[in-house]
Amino acid sequence: MKILAVDTEVIRLPLEVPFRDPRGDLSFVDHILVRARTDEGLVGIGWAFSLNGRNTASLKGAIDELKLALVGRDPLRLGEVQDGLHHIAFNVGPGGLITMARAALDVAVWDLRGKLLNLPVADLLGRRRDRVPTYASQGLWRNYGPEELASQAASYVALGFRAVKLRVGGEADPEKEVERVRVVREAVGWDVDVMADVNQGWTPWRAITLGRRFQEYGLYWLEDPVPMLDFAGSAGVARALDVPICAGEYHYELAGLKRLLDEQAVDILMVDLLRVGGITGWLKAAALAEAYQVPVVSHLVPEVHVHIFAAIPNGLTVEYMPWSFGLFKNPPRLIDGELEVPSGPGLGLELDEERIRRHRV
Repeated sequence: MKILAVDTEVIRLPLEVPFRDPRGDLSFVDHILVRARTDEGLVGIGWAFSLNGRNTASLKGAIDELKLALVGRDPLRLGEVQDGLHHIAFNVGPGGLITMARAALDVAVWDLRGKLLNLPVADLLGRRRDRVPTYASQGLWRNYGPEELASQAASYVALGFRAVKLRVGGEADPEKEVERVRVVREAVGWDVDVMADVNQGWTPWRAITLGRRFQEYGLYWLEDPVPMLDFAGSAGVARALDVPICAGEYHYELAGLKRLLDEQAVDILMVDLLRVGGITGWLKAAALAEAYQVPVVSHLVPEVHVHIFAAIPNGLTVEYMPWSFGLFKNPPRLIDGELEVPSGPGLGLELDEERIRRHRV
């Protein structure tokens, strides 16, 4: 089998739950959809995305440049594919748009590999289980007040989720930050895990001060409490608190993740599929964390992570953020607080061509 061509297009999907962050209101996600077509008629799919159209053209341009490395390649020869991508990208990477572009193409190649061998990607990776734990993450935003937080958290539990994540770090008054965690815990009870995400918003001092206040509410983890490059600060917070510290989503490639592990700056390592270079990069990150006896969790893209977490030995839970579900007729199913691994070959996803047509940019 050879890859004959790689097509790309931009699909603008509205967010089911719009939200506001420090950069403004966010209402849609631009997906750069990749289709790698072969001489045997099989098509592998991958994608990368941007929020509210930020950097969409640049990201698509990067994918369109890198995709030339796939043409003429056998998708089973993954090493050759990776070498080809590196050959084109080495002068402008690692990191940033170029790594995200590589990730989209890498996922398409893995999808092709599964389709060629008629196996789910989870099986190619060495499946251990058929369902993986997941947590509700599409909501509980910083612009939500206490009543809205409590109502939405309870609604996720009613849907079957056994874990939810809220955002903190947007309040000047520390008492209001504590109240946010309190109302969510009271809404879901003590049988449901609660995580809190700061998105790099605090100094180490504030993270320790508020983290100690949060401990009575039994947080499963406190995420990205300090800026991503403050490794010493993160390590200090991790030492000071009983709440596990989770970080890593903002780091590209392995060097930043390794430094977090070396400096004992995390108790749980979060890995971003697009920023680490796709499935191939994710497997390296998971193995790296395993060597440090540190568990890993995912960031976004549950459609792909469900396969990875079905196979790796140190995966805790997959972030349920269905921003890309609208691309597919059959996104992974939520069953009793877990995501079911699709049974079809490759990623097991069928594109919703009619919806794609309507939202094509």
